[in-house]
Amino acid sequence: MTTKIIFIVAYLILAPFIGGLLDGIDRKISARMQGRKGPSVFQPFFDVAKLFNKEVLLVNKAQAFLVLSYLGFIMFTGALLYSGADLLLCFFTLTTAALFLVLASCSTSSPFSSIGSQRELLQMMAYEPMVILTAIGFYYATGSFKASNIVAGNMSAIVYLPGIFVGFVFILTIKMRKSPFDLSASHHPHQEIVKGITTELSGGLLAITDIAEWYENVFLLSIVGMFLINTSVVSIVAAVAVVIVVYFLEILIDNTSARMRWDKVLKLAWSVTIIAGGINLVVLQVLKSLI
Repeated sequence: MTTKIIFIVAYLILAPFIGGLLDGIDRKISARMQGRKGPSVFQPFFDVAKLFNKEVLLVNKAQAFLVLSYLGFIMFTGALLYSGADLLLCFFTLTTAALFLVLASCSTSSPFSSIGSQRELLQMMAYEPMVILTAIGFYYATGSFKASNIVAGNMSAIVYLPGIFVGFVFILTIKMRKSPFDLSASHHPHQEIVKGITTELSGGLLAITDIAEWYENVFLLSIVGMFLINTSVVSIVAAVAVVIVVYFLEILIDNTSARMRWDKVLKLAWSVTIIAGGINLVVLQVLKSLI
């Protein structure tokens, strides 16, 4: 119990700092890829601090509650994971958090926010099947949905789940709202829906969504690490290395891809889910039945 509390507290305290630093590294590497010097890796923290010092303009009273609920559920999701809880529960809580952001966007009268929230729901339709298959895959590989049992095995789950791993890494691009799948929001306001789902958020509320994204990114990358982690200390080093490579890959894709139409995103995501995830589960089931 003491260990679980330590992990939960560590996540709640360290995740926003790690997530913010990753965001800063993202900006720095992206700038280098574009031939620019780029800002400091600590710039995201300066931006958030500046937003908290600005006036918050509320469109309605529900907006603040919904945004705070979004952050709260994201934090709760990570706390569940690091407590070793059921992975399905973690994913369902993460989806609930995303729905609160959609509701916050829908509560305004802005057409840009409305389009952004609709596109966010389409993105959820695209990646949710793969998210569920990921949890099912871990169960098939380890015999448990509990995160604590998954990382306590003698063999890394990726040995049994290479297709699931590829599928989950694929949907990370959608979850992190990076090109070519940044349909609902963008880090750049000069686009057809301005800032999309966060258009009507200002000041501290906009800063809260940034912090929530930092928490979420750490959670998602932790799932990537879970594919590698087992009882061996070496596996932790391998997991960190793979997480770094995956995050760099996301940055590379973001800077080399143009945005897709929503229908292509849906078809591509479901195709990867069926081919990579579905076939992996079928093969794993056949092997288990033979053994």
